[in-house]
Amino acid sequence: MYIFFYICNRITILLQTHELYITVIISDHYLSSFSPITLDEMNAVKLLDRIDKKFTFPACRLEEILQLLQSNYRILEIGGLRFARYETRYFDTPDYEMYTKHHNRKLNRYKVRFRTYLDSGLHFFELKFKTNKGRTIKKRRLLDSVRFDISGESEELLHKRSPYRKEQLQEAIRVYYTRVTLVSNDLKERVTIDTGLAYRLGDRQAAYPNMIIAEVKQDKSGASNFIHLMNDLRIKDISISKYCLGIASIAQNVKINNFKIKLLHVKKLCSASA
Repeated sequence: MYIFFYICNRITILLQTHELYITVIISDHYLSSFSPITLDEMNAVKLLDRIDKKFTFPACRLEEILQLLQSNYRILEIGGLRFARYETRYFDTPDYEMYTKHHNRKLNRYKVRFRTYLDSGLHFFELKFKTNKGRTIKKRRLLDSVRFDISGESEELLHKRSPYRKEQLQEAIRVYYTRVTLVSNDLKERVTIDTGLAYRLGDRQAAYPNMIIAEVKQDKSGASNFIHLMNDLRIKDISISKYCLGIASIAQNVKINNFKIKLLHVKKLCSASA
């Protein structure tokens, strides 16, 4: 077992023999100071058809940022937990067609994945579509058991909403991280804060414990206290796909030219928190 301590010695990634588990321990003072919001309440801001904006920053700045957000956001709490561990398995063609389209900056592109919420046991098949207008449309199916074969309702959704067939796809990479979810007091915006990002592809692994990826999700561009804070702190919005970062980091024989600047940015962020 390998243990990585990060975010000022408060976050731990546990690499185990068969599975990669992520546990986040952020100072209780900063998470407990937010007012909670339940999952049912948050469903009022589903944002399945949305505009996204991503920010990345060193993990050492997370607690400062959380402190500055407390008056404008509530925190999602499920079963007494204010963070959630995710395992996401992405599927792609053997030649990484979906990754390559993203690398080549093509719009009207897809991502296909199974997402498991490790703490609650909920398990979804999801299909994401990025339109040529820059909007993200997500369709998902709640599955009654944890399985990673595209069949039944999953296959039906894939056929109905994408040009792909299950025979074309195979598991491409596993992504692990821990997420804190904030919802604006007016319920018009959701902010996800992902920590402990790690990947597995066969026997190859990669981890970015010193980087935070925060994503603002809105029905349409509008006022956002989180975006204002990022601007005040001079943290630039840089779109980094967790899927593409993982493939670029550990897959073999894939294009990375268009991601080189972002990869250097990630390396710099990780160095800043080391």
